[in-house]
Amino acid sequence: MNTSAEIASFLARGKGLEARGNQKEYLSSRSDMRPYMDVEVGSNLYRNTDGMIEIEGVPQIQVAMKPTTGALLVSFALFDAAGKVTAKLVDSTLMINEGRAYEVNKTPKNLLLTHLASGTVILQMDVKAPNVVAFTKGEFHTIKGHVIRVSPTEWKIDKLRASGTTHDLKGGSVVLG
Repeated sequence: MNTSAEIASFLARGKGLEARGNQKEYLSSRSDMRPYMDVEVGSNLYRNTDGMIEIEGVPQIQVAMKPTTGALLVSFALFDAAGKVTAKLVDSTLMINEGRAYEVNKTPKNLLLTHLASGTVILQMDVKAPNVVAFTKGEFHTIKGHVIRVSPTEWKIDKLRASGTTHDLKGGSVVLG
């Protein structure tokens, strides 16, 4: 699994995303929802996104809101330093959990994925408003083996960092790194 398309397909497999099909088509077909969502990563605001977060060129996180309840749905591929998948979330449910090393705590408005042995927050996401999701804290490897760190004030991958920016993505994906 090395290409962006393979990773995107991997994220989409499972009970939620497959049934919904293309996120843009799905959201834009709903009269009661905005076609796109705003995503905050640290203190950076990405307006009008399709809910996908690409990290170093690879789709690694997909966020959506369940139409009937507004509940947060997160799909996420977690890699080790060598690029091997160690955990996978599909619609906020842990589908792969090597060695039972991770734990998910969730409510309809937030999700917290932690590494049990170290207590490290891998991924924390919160619904701030309808169609506004904040990725406020996290630390994990990209598929290329780099570590991305997200805090309330910034995101950084090695020496690359961003803080306090705003971007209108016009229906595109958030791109980090």
